[in-house]
Amino acid sequence: MRSFDTLLTRTILVSLLGITLMHVLSLWSYDAALEREASGARASSAHGMLLSTAVMAAGIVLLSVLIARWLTRPIRKMAAAVHALNTDSDAAKIPEKGPWEVRELGRAFNDRQRRIKRLIDERTRALAAVSHDLRTPLTRLKLRLEDVNPVTASAMAADIEELEQMIEATLSYLKGDDAGEQSRAIDLVALLETLASDAFDRGREVSVSGPRSLIVSGRRIGLKRAFANIIQNALKYGDRARVSVLVLPEAVQVHIDDDGPGIPADKLSLVLEPFVRLEDSRSRETGGAGLGLAIAKANIEANGGSLSLSNRPEGGLRVLVTLPAGPPHKCG
Repeated sequence: MRSFDTLLTRTILVSLLGITLMHVLSLWSYDAALEREASGARASSAHGMLLSTAVMAAGIVLLSVLIARWLTRPIRKMAAAVHALNTDSDAAKIPEKGPWEVRELGRAFNDRQRRIKRLIDERTRALAAVSHDLRTPLTRLKLRLEDVNPVTASAMAADIEELEQMIEATLSYLKGDDAGEQSRAIDLVALLETLASDAFDRGREVSVSGPRSLIVSGRRIGLKRAFANIIQNALKYGDRARVSVLVLPEAVQVHIDDDGPGIPADKLSLVLEPFVRLEDSRSRETGGAGLGLAIAKANIEANGGSLSLSNRPEGGLRVLVTLPAGPPHKCG
């Protein structure tokens, strides 16, 4: 049986209250006008009638605003709770409070949330099993290379290594490196400088410019993998990478520029899709399975950000990463 507290009953009660208020104000205005006319003050009567009408209109507007906020408050609370939901969290639930319709919607959403969480857990377990089953025969093939002539063994070893990299990249994309990790305060500049230092140890050039320190809220493993893939992509096709960190009022932007050939304008969004590779400028010899930027995009979006590509006028590719502004305790 439906509860008496529904949006329909609230609307009816509010309408009755508004009609009653308007009736009271009309009677008051009419009585005031009669009293002024009885006293012989006709000029002041017209002025008083205009004033009372203005007061009544202002009261109705104010009451309408308050009523609208009261009626929509449960929906606004639910919207805020939905935005705060995290599929990796068991504790995040929509509050089942408010009018009957809102409570029913909350129960339906929580039930759907539980089903999605269960499906994600099942998929993660299945991926872990697939990963183990695929690595076992590859390991046996490596052991059997000893019985093959050196030339053939070298070619087979390279194919096996490439296959392992493709499997690892695919599983990483499907499973997510930061699955289960909670958001926390991260020094974004320190993370980028660590990646630049790792590249320097490999003899590659990566520069980082911007504030000395910048705290953002996010999942460290996912962000590190995302920026590592973007920087590796820039080094692979543009020889060097220039990373710039910009602080905006409500967001943080990171530019990663390279001096490579860029990407045709009609394919800038296409290369962000999984398993997409551009053979003319991004050949198979460079390695990879076409998942680097797709993994980066997925991890950035999982942290509430966005990733986009553009060709720089002076040549090369620019990757623009936008992240929500973190806690205010930043320095630099």
